[in-house]
Amino acid sequence: MSQLGAPELLIIGVVLILLFGAKKLPDTARALGQSLRMFKKETSKMREEDEPAPTVVKAEPVPPQQIPSTPSVEERLRTLEEENRRLKATAEPTVNGVPLSQAQNDQRSS
Repeated sequence: MSQLGAPELLIIGVVLILLFGAKKLPDTARALGQSLRMFKKETSKMREEDEPAPTVVKAEPVPPQQIPSTPSVEERLRTLEEENRRLKATAEPTVNGVPLSQAQNDQRSS
């Protein structure tokens, strides 16, 4: 479809004058302009309602966190030795708290 040129616009103008008359045409144009202004105002109000109001968030200071101190090498070795003794004690069967291998040696010698 082609664009509207001067001859087409002239024909549309003549048809409008014939339909509404020369006296009613300015009133009709004024009413059309008012309705377009009202439409623009209502759409801008709808856009404002859709957009949320910006909220201000107040930042609170965060206290510095304590970093746990790392154990020294001696403390870590002591802990590992204790864990090793505990694991060995639970791994070997015992008789009255004495490892089974030592209890058997005691029985053989008596």
